[in-house]
Amino acid sequence: MNEKKHIAILGSTGSIGTQALEVVAANPDIFQVEVLTAQNNAALLIEQAKQFKPNAVVIVNDDHYAMVKEALADEDIKVYAGEKSLTSVVQMDTIDLVLTALVGYSGVRPTLAAIEAGKPIALANKETLVVAGELITQKARERAVNIYPVDSEHSAIFQCITGEFHNRIEKIILTASGGPFRGKKRDELAHVTKAQALKHPNWTMGAKVTIDSASLMNKGLEVIEAKWLFGLKPSQVEVIVHPQSIIHSLVQFEDGSIKAQLGLPDMRLPIQFAMSYPERLKADFPRFDFAKYPALTFEKPDTETFRNLALAFASLEKGGNMPCVLNAANEVAVAEFLKDNIGFLEMSTLVEECLAKMDFVKQPSLDDYVNTDKETRIFAYEMIKAGRFAKTVG
Repeated sequence: MNEKKHIAILGSTGSIGTQALEVVAANPDIFQVEVLTAQNNAALLIEQAKQFKPNAVVIVNDDHYAMVKEALADEDIKVYAGEKSLTSVVQMDTIDLVLTALVGYSGVRPTLAAIEAGKPIALANKETLVVAGELITQKARERAVNIYPVDSEHSAIFQCITGEFHNRIEKIILTASGGPFRGKKRDELAHVTKAQALKHPNWTMGAKVTIDSASLMNKGLEVIEAKWLFGLKPSQVEVIVHPQSIIHSLVQFEDGSIKAQLGLPDMRLPIQFAMSYPERLKADFPRFDFAKYPALTFEKPDTETFRNLALAFASLEKGGNMPCVLNAANEVAVAEFLKDNIGFLEMSTLVEECLAKMDFVKQPSLDDYVNTDKETRIFAYEMIKAGRFAKTVG
């Protein structure tokens, strides 16, 4: 790389965003931060802006605008606020790559705007493809925009098929750690607390994705994301539980051979690979030592106990706006679980109810996705307020 790559990091104060900035800090001759954005964490956004000197920052919650504006008054940094600013700033001519690390549905519009502007995407926001995968991939093809996966599993698939684009994939195998409750049955999960659910055995992540991992919804969302990223049929995506989280995913080609990508659980590696592709940059990340892992084990996921994975496959099979319903219902479920308003098992029940009751749209437009998301959330909250889900947490 002769010139620095100018990067916009959407969601710079979250888990992915902060680790992306670690990659930037380790490679100052290669990357330049062009834009930083945050939803609410104004204090950390200010700290990041002073360190990395971006062209612009966006604080989406405009209640914090005055604070950010005043703190950066002596810096040569443009300060914007609001969701519209988020979708506008990604279109800046000076941006070479947009890293979308926003949480949930909020990533859809900014990602679409960046694609419309012809910006390559490093995608850490799986919900964007879950909600509107057909629309996003269609726009990316029309604009000849590359989408580089950041999720460790999808990065693993991408790394395995690099150089194999002319060879047909028979199936891909996404690995799952199984989360903190692997091996437990439904009666054991009836009274688990959010503190227990937030203790992931292998990865350090934000609260939402950690709860999704504990319920296996995260893997369900990744199944849907994989279908769109790699142009697969649902039947070509398989999930296997791999507790050690060393093999990040695998690809089986039509001759039967399988390629896998291995490494210690460290999100900086897939983040860096997406940011630097097609080059691999030297890094001092911890190395995997086979001698320390004498056994790598695998088992089938328990979709009777962890129903979210089965619900995700079902929504993908039906298609249309059903994955959007799945995502909206799950975002409500996780938020309410984190507030101790519903139990761990009730999250799946809430999602299932929404999938059964919401109107099906076979070929949704962006407006259909927006309406589906809104209506699903309203319906989900109405069911919770009606007392449909008794609090069973300990």
